[in-house]
Order: sequence, then C-alpha cells, then structure tokens
Amino acid sequence: LAVKDPTSVERANLLNMAKLSIKGLIESALSFGRTLDSDYPPLQQFFVVMEHCLKHGLKVRKSFLSYNKTIWGPLELVEKLYPEAEEIAASVRDLPGLKTPLGRARAWLRLALMQKKMADYLRCLIIQRDLLSEFYEYHALMMEEEGAVIVGLLVGLNVIDANLCVKGEDLDSQVGVIDFSMYLKSDDDIGGKERNVQVAAILDQKNYVEELNRQLNSTVSSLHARVDSLEKSNTKLIEELAIAKNNIIKLQEENHQLRSENTLILMKTQHHLETTKVDVEAELQTYKHSRQGLDEMYNEARRQLREESQVRQDMENELVVQVSMKHEIELAMKLLEKDIHEKQDALIGLRQQLDEVKAINMEMYQKLQVSEDDLKEKNEIIDRLEDKTNQINATMKQLEQRLQQAEKAQMEAEAEDEKFKQEYVNKSESLQKAFSQKEKQLLQLETDLKIEKEWRQTLEDDLQREKDTVSHLRIETQEIINLKKEFLKVQEKNKQLKRICQDQEAALQELASKLSESKLKIEDIKEANKALQGQVWLKDKEATHCKLCEKEFSLSKRKHHCRNCGEIFCNACSDNELPLPSSPKPVRVCDSCHAILIQRCSSNVP
Repeated sequence: LAVKDPTSVERANLLNMAKLSIKGLIESALSFGRTLDSDYPPLQQFFVVMEHCLKHGLKVRKSFLSYNKTIWGPLELVEKLYPEAEEIAASVRDLPGLKTPLGRARAWLRLALMQKKMADYLRCLIIQRDLLSEFYEYHALMMEEEGAVIVGLLVGLNVIDANLCVKGEDLDSQVGVIDFSMYLKSDDDIGGKERNVQVAAILDQKNYVEELNRQLNSTVSSLHARVDSLEKSNTKLIEELAIAKNNIIKLQEENHQLRSENTLILMKTQHHLETTKVDVEAELQTYKHSRQGLDEMYNEARRQLREESQVRQDMENELVVQVSMKHEIELAMKLLEKDIHEKQDALIGLRQQLDEVKAINMEMYQKLQVSEDDLKEKNEIIDRLEDKTNQINATMKQLEQRLQQAEKAQMEAEAEDEKFKQEYVNKSESLQKAFSQKEKQLLQLETDLKIEKEWRQTLEDDLQREKDTVSHLRIETQEIINLKKEFLKVQEKNKQLKRICQDQEAALQELASKLSESKLKIEDIKEANKALQGQVWLKDKEATHCKLCEKEFSLSKRKHHCRNCGEIFCNACSDNELPLPSSPKPVRVCDSCHAILIQRCSSNVP
C-alpha cells in the first residue's frame, strides 16, 4: 500500500472539520436564533477551526527576539487587495486591549464575520498566490484547492447575524482547542434530517435574496454614476447653448451693421446713377445737335444736286459714296460712344473702390490710435503695479527681519528662563514672579508673531492678486501686439490696392489719350466732309490727264478723285494706301492732302 502524504491528510482533516463546524453553526443558529453572541459555543469552535486552517503551513519568520509564526501577516494583506477592509484593519489596530498579532487576527476574523464579508476577503487573498507564498509553504491549506472550498463554504455564513463584543474580550490568551464531542452524531440528529432539508432551503432562499440585493446595489451605483455623467453633460450642453445664443446675438448685430452699410452703398450708387444719367442726357443732346447739323448739310447738298441737273449721274455716285462713308462714321461714333460709356462706368467703379479703401484706411487708423492709447494706459498701470510689488517686497523684507528679531528675543528669553531655573531653584517666589513676567512677554511676542503672520499672509494675497493683474495686462499687451500685426497686414493690403488703383488710373489715362486721339480723328473727318461740300469735281471730259505724271488716262491708268482737294490722279501715281477697320481692302490716299481717293468711271473706260 502507498503511504499517504501527511500534509494532504492534514488538509483533508481540516477541510472536514471546517465543513462540520460551518454546518453545525448554521443549523444551531437557525434553531437557536440567527443573532449570535460571543459566548455561543459553536461560534467559538468555528473561530478555533478557522484559526487552525489559517495556521496550516505558515512559514516561521525571524524577529529580533525570537521566531514569529502568526496569521496576522496574511490577514493584514487584505486591506491592500480589498479597499473596503481598511476599516476593519484600522479598528483592529486601534483596539486598546490587544497586544499580540494573534489577538489582532482573532479580532479581525470576528469583525469580518459581523460584516458578512469573510468569504470575500479570503477569496481576494487566495487569488493572489504569489503574495501568499511569502507567508505560507507550498503545501499549505490556503495554497491548495481545499482553501478555495473553505472560502465557498464561508459564503453560507452570510445567513447568520453575529453581535460580538471584541473590545472587552481577552483574545491574546485564548487557547485554541477543537471540541470534537460537538460533532459526534446522536439519535436526535438522525431524526432531524427533514428539518435540515428545510433549513437548507431557507438558507438557499436567503443566499438568493442577498445575491439579488448585491446585484441591485451594483445596478443602483451604476445608475448613480450614469445620472452624474448625464448631469455633467447637461451642464455642458447648457453652457454650449448659452455660448451659441451669444454667438447668434453677435451675428445678428453684425447682420444689422452689414444691412446699414448696404443701404449706404445703395444710396451712393443711386447718386452716381443720377449723375451718370444727367451726363448721358447732355451727351444725347449734343449728339442730336450734331445730327441736326449733319441733316442740314445733307439738305444743302441735295439742293445743290437738284440745281446741278447736268452732272446728275456723277453726283448720284458721289452721294452713294458719301452715304456709305456717313454710315461708317455713324458706326464709328456709336462704337466710340459705347467705349466712352464703358470707360466712364469703369472710372466710377474704380472711384467707388478708392472711396471704400480710403474709408477702410481711416477706420484702421482710428482703431490703431485707440489701441495705442490703451497700450499707453496699460503700460502706465504695469509701471504702477511694479512699483507696488517693489513696495510690498520691501515691506515683506522688513516683516521677515522683525520676525527674526522676535524669534531671537524668544530664544534669548527661553535661555534666560533655563538659567533662572538652574540657578535659583531655592528662590521659588522670585522665580514664579519672573516666570510670570516672562510668560506675559512670551504671550505678547506670540500675539505679535500671529499679527505679523496674518499681515504677511494678507500681503502675500495682495501680491498674488497684483501678479494676476500683471499677467492679465501682459496678455492684453500681447493681444494689442497681435492687433498691430494685423494692422500692418491691412496696411500692406492697402498699399497693394493703391498700386492696383494707380495702375488702373494709368490705364485710364492711356484710354483717355486714345479717346482724345479718336475724337480728333472724328473731328478731322467732319472737317473733311465740310470741305467737300464747298468744292465741285471736274467733269470727265475736262479731266483727260493725270495731275502728277501728266499722262493720258486709259484702261491701265484709271482715274482716282480726291474728296478734299478735288484733284484727279492715276492709279500709278496714287500708291499711298491705308488700312480701314470698316473695309476689307486698304484705301488709296491723296499725296498732297492725305484724303481718301475715290475711283471714278471715265468716259474713256466702258
């Protein structure tokens, strides 16, 4: 037969004893009454059995005087693992009658049973095997599976309500001996099986109710946490709503300002439109007057044509040419008028931009002046605050010196007291008088010290406030510096806009010069037309030779008539050509007056 391990036998015996003691305690408590006192024998035996279970496999620890072997070490670990056990440990340490670690351990077990948390505490301890290995051997009951079984059995003790008085008991000198006579079976035990079944059912119901209670407590705590988080989120949302409302109010004010600016811009544009309408009407009147003059000239030309019936065919051709030229002039005039109107609109827009840029510059300049004034005021305030801080520092130094002097005086007074005590022991009456005087001085010095400390505290508070104001002013100065930088950026933008405006003005000046040149050309054309009306062309029969080369006209040498001076040239002599925008081909020009030459049909040419 194999020899059993003695440690495993010990563990099994202790486990069986624990089962018997816990079972007997629960059964007797249910029959006797659920509230138990410290004098109840099954309860005392239960504590003895638990003590033996916890002592099994304990390591011996060396101390200064002797070897130490107690269960208080592992039980003291529970408060580190389970925060709710801190109250038990603190109350056990504060008990006045306990002197040994074993007495503290016994008190701890009793308090844990009264709290109904012995199973929870020991479960936390069993889980941490690496920490328990410092106190127990590897074969100890608490390190093996039997320890977990005992912890499971301890859960059933939550049915019992224990009312134990730990303060008056002598727990240090109790002898832990197990009374086996309590666990021997009798005839009454055989007859009470039905009662045990009922007790077990009641215990199961109570355990179920307690577990439900614990779960409900946990859900209540989680719900409280959720309520707190929801309240915090609600406060945050309220703050955000207030911020959003303030932003909406600011945006409404900005909208009102922008609308007022928009109305001002509309008034300005209407004023500019009225002025432009007046200018357009004046130009229309001038154009009508010029048109009336041209119509009169045309009527005069028609009268002259009626009078000159002989040269009717030649004059018809000339009229056709004049009408075509007139249409070209009218088209040119219309195009020039359109260009003038467009350029005037561009000028008006540029002037508006200039006015806006000037207004922005004025606003930025005013803001800069205001910010500079604020900067000067804040610099003066900072200088004053620095002077105040220097004064406060000086007063603090003076107070410290006074404090040191008072401490020195106190030290001197104490030294003098000691001398008086040593030298004049016999002279009690004189010593008492001197001592009373010194005590009065000490009281006065202490009161002075308290007053100076309070004064110092108030000065420190004032200094802290001044520092806060200085930091606030520094932040404001930093904001002003940022405003200056923004103003410089705006100035740079203003300079760029001015450059663009100057470029546009230069472009407008160039356009104006071109317009003046085009107007001069139009006036030259009008003068040429007027000059044409007074002159009479030569007849075909009379014009037989070219004015320059004096050669006879033929098929190769065609006639070209100048509208301005009335002279006739051949195509060989009139080589000067100019391009016109209205005609696809270049036009021949007179050599003497540079007017446009008109080709005529001579009698020689079919």
